[in-house]
Amino acid sequence: MGAPLAFPTDVIVFSTADWSQDNWTNNQHVSQSLAQKGFRVLYIESLGLRQPKASKRDLSRIFKRLFKSLRGIRKVESNVWVFSPLVIPLHHVAVVQWINQKILVTTLRILKQWLGFRTPILWAYNPVIESFQAKLKSSLLVYHCVDDLTTVPGISPTVVEQAEASLLKSADLVFVTSLNLKDKLAALAPGKVHYFPNVADYNHFSQARQPGGIPDDIAAIPQPRIGFIGAIKDYKLDFWLIASIAQRYPQWHWVLIGGIELDKSATLPPELQHPNVHLLGYRAYETLPSYLRAFDVAVLPCLLNDYTRSMFPMKFFEYLAAGKTVVGTRLPALMEYENLYLSADSVEAFEQSLQAVFSGQGPSPDVGIEAAHAHTWANRCQQMITLMENI
Repeated sequence: MGAPLAFPTDVIVFSTADWSQDNWTNNQHVSQSLAQKGFRVLYIESLGLRQPKASKRDLSRIFKRLFKSLRGIRKVESNVWVFSPLVIPLHHVAVVQWINQKILVTTLRILKQWLGFRTPILWAYNPVIESFQAKLKSSLLVYHCVDDLTTVPGISPTVVEQAEASLLKSADLVFVTSLNLKDKLAALAPGKVHYFPNVADYNHFSQARQPGGIPDDIAAIPQPRIGFIGAIKDYKLDFWLIASIAQRYPQWHWVLIGGIELDKSATLPPELQHPNVHLLGYRAYETLPSYLRAFDVAVLPCLLNDYTRSMFPMKFFEYLAAGKTVVGTRLPALMEYENLYLSADSVEAFEQSLQAVFSGQGPSPDVGIEAAHAHTWANRCQQMITLMENI
């Protein structure tokens, strides 16, 4: 657990992701790492930045949130409590914003008293807390920016921009996961911004390098297997790239592991409906190393757009920890790591990189494994704690 901490060790995390969602994000991993280092963490689930639609998926989410809110606070791990606030996700409406503030501030004061939190650290992934954070007694305010939320479909860029600008003025520390985000926020908060790229659960994903079997569903898919693990979103993944290569090389099999999160569909789009593109869907976190063991190459077939220009894919170091050769789009956040993977800026370059891997070429897995071993959540969390101690 490390040396005793010399400053307040209660933390309220305002997340943009629910604790139990399929694909864990920076939100959950950092919270878990803080708890393992002796902090007590109250994890507040997403306040709903995206405006809901009258769709079956959004209605389902609303009912799930209502159910979880009625369950109250729950302990999910040692030193971690989770609460799902019942708020109205219409942050651009002034009266709704006022109602949400009243609900959240009152509820959080009760929870703080119940848990014995006095002057906790406020750790925000969601910038809209700027409207009420001053009403909560806190010892430190951290803004952890892991995405450019102004570019996410369905989220009001105006709401985010205004909230973020205000929060940056109040924040004591700002952490970012890409150099693009650093450049953007450092102009608004000089001297406060610290760059920490995403890392990996090394011990978990390194299990893929150990001898063992592979799940039956992926064993039934012929080799070579081109594998991707993560949320399948149409503003992140380059479906046209995947479809183009799948058509040209029917003997190569694409394996997509993760839930589909498309704007208008819950199934693979028509361009990906090829016999050599296999959607396995969500698989439990504990089983992912066994799936990675079956990959012949791990890929990051990302679009290059306003969102991904500020994105550091968490899968990058997870793939390397598993000992896999990585082929991916040349994302700005990964430019300093181009010695660790085969980067591509076109369909043709991606295709050539895959051919190189299947011919036994590419960066040494040992180099990637060593890099992944240095980029762990425990190390990253300790670096952040050191900065908080200095303040």
